[in-house]
Amino acid sequence: MTAKALVLDFGGVVTRTLFETHDLTERALGLAPGTLTWKGPFDPENDALWRSMQAGEISERAYWHHRMTEVGSLVGEAWTEFPQFVGRARGDAPVEVLRPEMLATIEAARQAGRKLAVLSNELDLFYGADFKDKLPFLKDFDAIIDATYTGILKPDPRAYAFVTEALDLQPGDCVFVDDQPRNISGAQAAGMQTVHFDVTDPGRSCAEARALLGI
Repeated sequence: MTAKALVLDFGGVVTRTLFETHDLTERALGLAPGTLTWKGPFDPENDALWRSMQAGEISERAYWHHRMTEVGSLVGEAWTEFPQFVGRARGDAPVEVLRPEMLATIEAARQAGRKLAVLSNELDLFYGADFKDKLPFLKDFDAIIDATYTGILKPDPRAYAFVTEALDLQPGDCVFVDDQPRNISGAQAAGMQTVHFDVTDPGRSCAEARALLGI
């Protein structure tokens, strides 16, 4: 069944992960190249904390809180809010961290008349409330559902229901794209078509989403 809507996680799907942009972070913070060595899905063998998160032993937020504290200590700062971490790490050029493959997919979906939505556990919590204003393409989205405000985290079934209600579509009409397996499982249970986004191969994942959308 050809889907009528593209529903995206944000961090890791629309933007490159912090694992992929260590060079930008080190430059922005004045750290020596190679200072940051944790690489999550790009080198799970050497990121024990990532493996704990994937095993469900700690939450995704707990993982990033640890990294925030760790990186802040390297520059002698005690960050308590994620936007402090991301703002400093990403600098003033958010466009540099967007995935061109996903931007092209979003535009193709828009041109084909498909609806667009973001379903994020922590968009504003992680990036800051003003981050969206720096990304003009988001004006074309029909819905942005952010657990920063709803308090309902994926994979809770209610999170996916927020999207289908906002888009006025059935779950099966939606292609949900996320880089976390637990969130994909939640979407499948809710009846959505899904693409598990592989951050190590974004082109292939975008192609899978486009195929489901018939574009």
